[in-house]
Amino acid sequence: MRELRAWFRCIRGCEGEYPLEQVLYHCPKCGGLLEVAHDLNALKERSAAEWKQLFDARMHTNEWPFGSGVWGKKEWVCPGIADDNIISMYEGHTNLFWAQRLGADIGVEDLWVKLCGNSHTGSFKDLGMTVLVSVVKQMVANGADIRAIACASTGDTSAALAAYCAAAGIQAIVFLPRNKVSTAQLIQPIANGALVLALDTDFDGCMAIVQQVTRDQTIYLANSMNSLRIEGQKTVGIEIVQQFDWQVPDWIIMPAGNLGNITALGNGLLMLDELGLIDRLPRLAAAQAEHANPFYRSYQRGFASQERVIAQTTLASAIQIGNPVSYERAVKVIQRFDGVVEQASESELAEAAARADLTGMYCCPHTGVALAALFKLVARGEIKSSDRVVVVSTAQGLKFTSFKTGYHEGTLAEVAGEYRNMPIELRADADAVNQAIAARLSGK
Repeated sequence: MRELRAWFRCIRGCEGEYPLEQVLYHCPKCGGLLEVAHDLNALKERSAAEWKQLFDARMHTNEWPFGSGVWGKKEWVCPGIADDNIISMYEGHTNLFWAQRLGADIGVEDLWVKLCGNSHTGSFKDLGMTVLVSVVKQMVANGADIRAIACASTGDTSAALAAYCAAAGIQAIVFLPRNKVSTAQLIQPIANGALVLALDTDFDGCMAIVQQVTRDQTIYLANSMNSLRIEGQKTVGIEIVQQFDWQVPDWIIMPAGNLGNITALGNGLLMLDELGLIDRLPRLAAAQAEHANPFYRSYQRGFASQERVIAQTTLASAIQIGNPVSYERAVKVIQRFDGVVEQASESELAEAAARADLTGMYCCPHTGVALAALFKLVARGEIKSSDRVVVVSTAQGLKFTSFKTGYHEGTLAEVAGEYRNMPIELRADADAVNQAIAARLSGK
């Protein structure tokens, strides 16, 4: 096989190829975002069957770096990076939870939840950060003057950046909206030695400032407008198909905020299709919180224009974004996959998460948004009972303890708490205990 290579190019089709190690986030000609392109003709020199065999052989291997769910597909992600420069925590390989009870409850026979939060820092973001930090490490090894890597974040991105930078020995700088992320999310970058700047603004305000700061090319930008992040995150779609023995589900539903995740999901699936490993595409659904729903509003208008909103406070804080930077990319993906965009109110997302928890899950609020969208699509008949459906859970529920306790204590605004379940305080008496047990088992 000839040497494999990848490069940046403009998503709007402007001519030009730019090295992945160049500090560049926008097309020099039109200002549009970039994407990573691959030499597909070179990749096609290995057959679809051979790619499947290679990827399957790397599952859970200890051979560096192929035990990672991302770097096990290195040829499709970042083929030019030296193995010694890869920063990996063997991210990926997260399990598909067969949501049999929840599926039976809503009338979907084949429902699965991809538990991306079962990762090193507890979220989907690890998949992209391993690629970005590894490329920066290679840039530094080749003499680039990069002093730090910075991101704006609503929590999960900052945790992933801080952890991977700590492993690489590179300073991380994170911009967080003050008092708008959970304590668990805030302490993660602090523990990993990041410079944490809590600003009196929202995510969109943090994003504007980090873009100004990273005009200094010695501070590298780590948000998903940097398509190196997309390259790692696209492996989730590939991994889902691989876990189904290379069979394609009918639907994949994902929470959407800055729109990098849904873009990445689509890119991975398109690569499978282009290289002949699958013969059809699933339908995709992007799910937004009603309090931060610019993509939903644009979709309702046929994407005639990009809608921007001032995002209101939402329990799904990681997607509390009013001006998503990956809008153009995400529109292309939704249209290519005959996709839909749905929204969920605060009540709908909280009740959906609690309903799923009663079947064995422990859902973050963002997964609740995706589940609420699922329930609506089933109710409308767009998702059929015979469809194989995957909901992507982007973060670990343990990072959102206040959301869980608030729900069951009945303190969440706009949420009735249909499935509340609080401890019953009793005297230390066997008769009182037996009465409580009998009441629960009788359904009273």
